Amino acid sequence: MLSLALAGKPNAGKSTFFEAATMTEVDVANYPFTTIDPNRAVSSVRTDCPCLDREERCGNEHCRDGKRYVPVELLDVAGLVPGAHEGRGLGNQFLDELTTADVILNVVDASGGTNAEGEPVEVGDHDPVEDVDFVASEIERWLAGIIERNWETVERGSRSPGFAIDDHLAELLSGVGASEPAIAATLRALDYPADPREWTDDDRLALAREIRARTKPLVVVANKADVAPSDNLDSLSAAAERAIPATADGERALRRGAEAGVIDYDPGDSEFSVVGDLSAGQRTGLETVEDVIGEYGGTGVQRALNEAVYDLLDYITVYPVQNESKWTDGQGNTLPDAFLVPRGSTPRDLAFAVHSDIGEGYLHAVDARSNREIGDDHELAEGDVVKIVSTAK
Repeated sequence: MLSLALAGKPNAGKSTFFEAATMTEVDVANYPFTTIDPNRAVSSVRTDCPCLDREERCGNEHCRDGKRYVPVELLDVAGLVPGAHEGRGLGNQFLDELTTADVILNVVDASGGTNAEGEPVEVGDHDPVEDVDFVASEIERWLAGIIERNWETVERGSRSPGFAIDDHLAELLSGVGASEPAIAATLRALDYPADPREWTDDDRLALAREIRARTKPLVVVANKADVAPSDNLDSLSAAAERAIPATADGERALRRGAEAGVIDYDPGDSEFSVVGDLSAGQRTGLETVEDVIGEYGGTGVQRALNEAVYDLLDYITVYPVQNESKWTDGQGNTLPDAFLVPRGSTPRDLAFAVHSDIGEGYLHAVDARSNREIGDDHELAEGDVVKIVSTAK
């Protein structure tokens, strides 16, 4: 399962986002370090279910009238403060928690109502643009510190015949989620001295920055958009390559209302309707949420998750089945499973994603839409329904 981590300074709304996206109760409060131990739960990305191309909806528990929700892991890491990479505010502990993440959602208080330390100030007093590069910088300096502390082993290795810096860096950085292909691609993108003994701190920081960009890409969540000055949101959009206006508090209210049966709403919808009794205060609060949804096409929570997985990581959703005619598994369940795989994946890659034994015994695959066999080098596309034929059962 893909892992998405929420990071940012304290009091930016990470735990509220986490609770809204997972419907898991966590401690949420208006002071720094509400979260100490990381929270982990399952959230979902949303896509169109292939059942929309059939006469009837599939009835899968993860499908709501053709809106398919595909599970991902969501991790809520405690707030980072300036100097986290040096251990300030238990920063090293919190940064360590990010090593398993495939992508990071940098939750920024777009209202400017918290300072650099995460302490409450008047709305608009702090410039949220200052927080855009904060998380990336702390992670990069933390990685640079790890590289620096272990660089002597690379220097010693360089004296051996057949020395390959890729191998040494892969061993050095394996614990922070950097794969060998990512390290090889990083080195190809950098200019650096051939002799590790000639590397400077700037060389190691450049390495850390490139590794972070390849292994821990970032999406900025401009949270508290419901109370943020419009100029702040414009500035964040200009400052970040990917900045999603969001109201995590609004999303949480909608999901709770839907759970209680008083609101008709599915995560990621661009509108909602009241179907039950609400208090005057609840109606007033929902009017504010409705304004945000009307302006941005949603609360931004589901969009941020989707942006991270489908756009930034460039994954697609593929549906393995056993019966290519009925699109069912062995028990007759229609479209029982949805797998997230990198764009460019082949049927054999999907077989290994389903189970290593099925991958090892892979024979061929059938496109269930056309009922035709597809080649091993066929690139799968979003929404493909595929039968994998394997010697493994």
